[in-house]
Amino acid sequence: MSAPNTTRLETVLSSLMNGHAVTYSSGLSALHAMFIHFNPKVVAIAKGKGYHGTHGVLAIQARLTGVKTFDLLDDAAWEQSGLAKGDVVHVETPLNPTGEAFNIAYYAEKAHACGAYLTVDATFGPPGLQDPFEQGADMIMHSGTKYVGGHSDLLCGILVAQREDWWKALSSDRMILGSVMGSFEGWLGLRSVRTMELRVQRESESATKLVRWLDDGLKGRGEDSEAIRKVVRKVQHASLQKDDMEWLKKQMPNGFGPVFSFSMKSIDMARTLPSKLRLFHHATSLGGVESLIEWRRMSDKNIDECLMRASIGIEHWEDLKKDLLHGFASLTN
Repeated sequence: MSAPNTTRLETVLSSLMNGHAVTYSSGLSALHAMFIHFNPKVVAIAKGKGYHGTHGVLAIQARLTGVKTFDLLDDAAWEQSGLAKGDVVHVETPLNPTGEAFNIAYYAEKAHACGAYLTVDATFGPPGLQDPFEQGADMIMHSGTKYVGGHSDLLCGILVAQREDWWKALSSDRMILGSVMGSFEGWLGLRSVRTMELRVQRESESATKLVRWLDDGLKGRGEDSEAIRKVVRKVQHASLQKDDMEWLKKQMPNGFGPVFSFSMKSIDMARTLPSKLRLFHHATSLGGVESLIEWRRMSDKNIDECLMRASIGIEHWEDLKKDLLHGFASLTN
């Protein structure tokens, strides 16, 4: 049912996340438990965007319960969706893999107007950067494997609810579902949260600096502009959403997510770049102290085949910049 280490971790996470935290054996098991808890008939979700595992869990739910989904971003679909009391609006923000952000307060208002609940996957905006409850979320989900773990050695899922009856129901369901975290994983989580604020702030600041450097280069600014423009087509991150800063600064007052994406000018460049880097590891996870880069098409067939996802670690950002420059140059020499 539980163990002292995981119970201690949940106590710490409850304080950090402004609600009652329940841990799970993985992020996907937490997502599964969340949709079981609400058992919605209709779910609004950004179709074709975000973590592919979430869409996979909903596909299984559709087989079991007949739940229908519609595109969160399609205004016309909202009118025809039949979204009603007890249904779910699910928002992932910042978004995987681009690091762009959605307005939580906006979707909370839309959900609550229909009697639906707003659930937020806040994995890319860990505590210290974002508190979805302040913007109207009803339940928060995290893949604790990422920033809560922070050292690429832990599998963990987290659900957070402010309602005590939901917390008790989630805990009871978890016992039956069997998706309980192990004691060693609970210990690893406790070890990691002690440094989470330091890690996340460093990673967020470095990611934002690297995004600004790439964006400036694409716009013809800076001494590295020519090298960047030869190989990079586009960069995406919440810090570049200039028209959204009025709500985004309230939602993420302490910095933006440590993950961003950039698109290369060809598939061959995208596939080759990771092997030319020295500090970035080519891996599909994120949130660790080491910087990772991924040719995202390897993990998600629906993603632009030229897109690279970068997860920034705690290395100095200028060292990471030099590594990227070296990699860019190797593609054109």
